Amino acid sequence: MQLKGAVAIVTGGTGGIGAACVDYLVDNGCKVAAWDIHVDEVALRAEVSYTACDITDEGSVMEALNACKSKFGVPSILVHCAGILGGERVLGREGVASLETFQRIINVNLSGTFNVLRLVAAEMAAREADSATGERGVIINTGSIAAYEGQIGQAAYAASKGGVTSMTLPIARELARSGIRVMTIAPGAVETPMMENVPQEYQDAITANIPFPSRFAKAEEFAMLAGHIVENPMLNGETIRLDGAARLPAK
Repeated sequence: MQLKGAVAIVTGGTGGIGAACVDYLVDNGCKVAAWDIHVDEVALRAEVSYTACDITDEGSVMEALNACKSKFGVPSILVHCAGILGGERVLGREGVASLETFQRIINVNLSGTFNVLRLVAAEMAAREADSATGERGVIINTGSIAAYEGQIGQAAYAASKGGVTSMTLPIARELARSGIRVMTIAPGAVETPMMENVPQEYQDAITANIPFPSRFAKAEEFAMLAGHIVENPMLNGETIRLDGAARLPAK
């Protein structure tokens, strides 16, 4: 699918990998609607339509989707970057893990992903297919390498991202009849403002387990991969790791 002239939605679009995807898509000719739970108008791109959106709420997503359609038209690209981190041991020093915390992470990272996907896919399926390729849309979700090697204390986060990875293929198979491709990118550690809160000793321990390049991924590298997925019509139903060959240790 061509990027130039396409209408794209990016969730989590005001920071981190989401903001990098917004920049990449705009720079390559897309009309972009950026959604986030809170939208701060400071230092945001004038050519982007920013909308406050709670991805776990159907009404909020529909309002944001209708705003995108009114401003730019029906989207043909969705890059879903919104999500939260969270860590808690099952049997911690202060007692057993909180069920509420577990459910909150699952609700945002997994249910929220599905909520946005289903509503945007319905709009994509009603679009006129590209006469040359038959495509109507491309959906890219964000997983994590924690889905494969979740560390101690990451049960909820790993489960949420594992769910995103596991639903990629069955949804891609279902939406194939509508000309919609579904992919997931599973990054390792990414250099974003969120990582600034991680103590340096932990950052060093993470990079020590990344064979090459031995550093965090850059948000721009995630965006570049998302752009390639959109443009490469044979990428469908798969999760691509973006981690420099890293494998997470137990802790």
